Amino acid sequence: MRDSSTLIITFVRNPELGKVKTRLAQGIGEKAALEVYKELLQHTETVLQQLHVDKCVWYSVKIHTNDIWSDNIYQKAVQKGKDLGERMLHAFTEAFANHYKKVIIIGSDLYDLQPKHIEEAMEALNTNDIVLGPAKDGGYYLLGMNRLHKKAFTQKNWGTETVLQDTLNDLNAEKIHLLETLNDIDYAEDLLPYETFKKYIS
Repeated sequence: MRDSSTLIITFVRNPELGKVKTRLAQGIGEKAALEVYKELLQHTETVLQQLHVDKCVWYSVKIHTNDIWSDNIYQKAVQKGKDLGERMLHAFTEAFANHYKKVIIIGSDLYDLQPKHIEEAMEALNTNDIVLGPAKDGGYYLLGMNRLHKKAFTQKNWGTETVLQDTLNDLNAEKIHLLETLNDIDYAEDLLPYETFKKYIS
C-alpha cells in the first residue's frame, strides 16, 4: 500500500554530454562521465522503485518524458533558483504546500544508496525534526523534514566540504537523526571501489 503522505524528491541533471559530472569528466573524459551518470541515475531509479511513496523528479533544465523515470510513477518538475539551496527550498516549499507530512530529498550520484537508507529516514521523521545522510566529502546525500526549516537552505557554500557541518550548526535547535555516511561520486578516484565502474578508469 502506498504512503501518499510522504514525498521523495530526486534532483537530477538532464543527461547531456559535457553538462554532467564535470569534475569526474576531468579524470575520465566527458563521454565516460556521461555514461557513469546514466548508470547512477538508473541505480537511483531502481532504489526508488522499491519504495511505496509519492516521488518527484526535479530536472535541471527541462522535463523529459518517456525516460527512465516513468510518467506513471514519478511527478516531474524543473528546478528553480540560483543555487542548490534556492532550488531545494523551492522544491520543499512546494511539497509542504501540497500537504505532504514528510519530505525527503536524495542525490542522484550515490551508488551506495539503498532503500534501507530512505526507509530509515522515513521512520526517523516520526520522532525527529530533521534527517541527514552525511556524504564522505562533507556534504549530504539525503535531507528529510516533517515541516519546512528554511535555515537548512540559506547562506551555505554549496559544493564545499562544510555544507553538512554548516547545516547542522544552523539547525542545532532541532532534533536531528544522522544516517550512515556514504560515498558520492564526484571524482575519478571515487569510482575505484566499484567493480561496475572500473571499465571507465584507464
